Amino acid sequence: MHLPHQRGPLHDLADTPEAYDAVLADVTEQALARMTPEGSLEHPDCVDDIGDTSLGVTSLLALAWQRNKDPRLPEAVRRSLAFHLSERVYTEDNPGYPNLRIRGSGLPYARYTLAAGAHPIGDWPSTVWALLQAVNILDAADGLVDDGQRAELLKVAHGYWRWLTEATFFNPQEAGNQAIGCVVGGLMLARHLPSAEGDAVRRTALRLYQDEIRAHRVADRGALLPPEHGGAYDNNYGPISLSFLAQAHRVSGEEVFAEDGDALARYIDARLTSGGFDNGGPRYSEQHSAFESVLGLRYFSARVGSDLGRYRGDSRWARHACKADGGVDGHFAWMLVWQIQDTTRWHRTPSAAPARHQLRAGSVSVAFDDRMTPSLVEAAGTYYLPAAVNRQHGFGPVTDGFLLCRPMGEVRVRDVASGGLKAKLVTKPVVGRDHVLRHVQSLYVTDGTTLWTTVAVERLPGTPYLLAGLPYATDDGDRVRRTAEPRAASAAGLRLTHPAPDDPHHFDARADLTQEQAAFALAADPRGYGNPDEGWRHLVASTALEAAPVPGAPEDLHVFAVRYGPGDDAFTPAFEREGTALRVRTEAFTALIGDAAGGTDAEPELALTA
Repeated sequence: MHLPHQRGPLHDLADTPEAYDAVLADVTEQALARMTPEGSLEHPDCVDDIGDTSLGVTSLLALAWQRNKDPRLPEAVRRSLAFHLSERVYTEDNPGYPNLRIRGSGLPYARYTLAAGAHPIGDWPSTVWALLQAVNILDAADGLVDDGQRAELLKVAHGYWRWLTEATFFNPQEAGNQAIGCVVGGLMLARHLPSAEGDAVRRTALRLYQDEIRAHRVADRGALLPPEHGGAYDNNYGPISLSFLAQAHRVSGEEVFAEDGDALARYIDARLTSGGFDNGGPRYSEQHSAFESVLGLRYFSARVGSDLGRYRGDSRWARHACKADGGVDGHFAWMLVWQIQDTTRWHRTPSAAPARHQLRAGSVSVAFDDRMTPSLVEAAGTYYLPAAVNRQHGFGPVTDGFLLCRPMGEVRVRDVASGGLKAKLVTKPVVGRDHVLRHVQSLYVTDGTTLWTTVAVERLPGTPYLLAGLPYATDDGDRVRRTAEPRAASAAGLRLTHPAPDDPHHFDARADLTQEQAAFALAADPRGYGNPDEGWRHLVASTALEAAPVPGAPEDLHVFAVRYGPGDDAFTPAFEREGTALRVRTEAFTALIGDAAGGTDAEPELALTA
């Protein structure tokens, strides 16, 4: 079973001028064949997200005309623009819309669905999208649209902006991508207004960014991020926010957008595996955008010097939003326009700088969460999620049913590279059920093909084991597919356990259900509105890879060792005390892990020899 939205890396999409001209040529032929007598370019199956879609296709036709001067396009642009202005601009309040600040304003807005009162909650983002489609057409209007029609479109676009910023609460869905998109629309609109009005709109846009978006950023993994539907980051919408930040910087030159984009880009880089897999977020835990992310990932890959384009997108949306039959949908057309206009090239090599929340080399990577517990491990093309035991989630030692991975104090990190190896040592103070403070030292070493992990902790009561992950997915060429098979070895016993079946609070990796579906089933709100991350936290138990303590370790320690990666040869590491340090010997390296108390500065000490 393949994961539906985890497909090919986005930097594999052809992004030459010729490739984009071919995309626009296809859009042109679809649009001309589809246009109704009234001038509509909406897909026949379009119901939701409809208020801006015809205008979006119109913007693509306008861009195509700029590039190829196809004589069929001016008339098509004028007819379809006339359709939007006469049939898709609403000025009467939508019954039931809950986010108005002014009733009966008479300002124009775009509807999420056309029927009055049917689903008004989506009108705010639909109006943002319509504003963005409109300003793209205004940018291309010279020689294409007559003065009267251009003036009417500018008036409507200015009205959209006022409805978004005056008649309603700003960003009512707490969605960072929508809010930054609104700011981008204001910055682009300002360039078309008379100077005094344009300056006022620009000032408002910049103020809204500072006061309503930037001031409310959420911290995660050492980064400040624009909040997305109540969370710090969403793997579907976060990269779209990055694209909006790229466009905001392109059109305004304001350094704040570049700085915040750099921070978001480095965060995405740290959480992405080498293979580009990611999951998590308060709206969609495994769904990925595609072309909507290209602008931001490409623009900021060059700025931060890393291969962000490894991000796996949904190739069914490789060029533009589309319906089930593959037909063009104009809903995200503004992003395709900007993607074509931007000439930044992909940066295709990984950053060489160590990152606190990531260990990465070759095809191996470990992404760490805010507590420096692995959130995603990749080795030999297999992806491991944090496993769950007794409602506790993570990687780490388990004793008496209690998982020791939640820190009780400062978490220390040391990065070392030597002889083609990269290593990260994480020292974490933890407290168990017995209220004893212990220090868990977790060493991760990789040569780019194999990942060796060693976890040492002061002697534990009972019969402890290491919770070593939930094998979940594996690379399958251009796709990611489900798996429940680990590719790992242990220095002691290694077992794969599965929870009781047919219980939504237990996740069996052998079942067809995806993590996303299971998480939404446990969420408090309907799918599409609930928080799957919050739902997943209700998980009681999951499939889990479990490792026993290694024999022959120093008497005062429990030591666990797991090797993730290819090969079936025996894994027989040796561990011995050297003063208060722990020496680790494997077939590939020798490491000396310093005292858990650290050096004179209390920071971890690690020596590594290939």
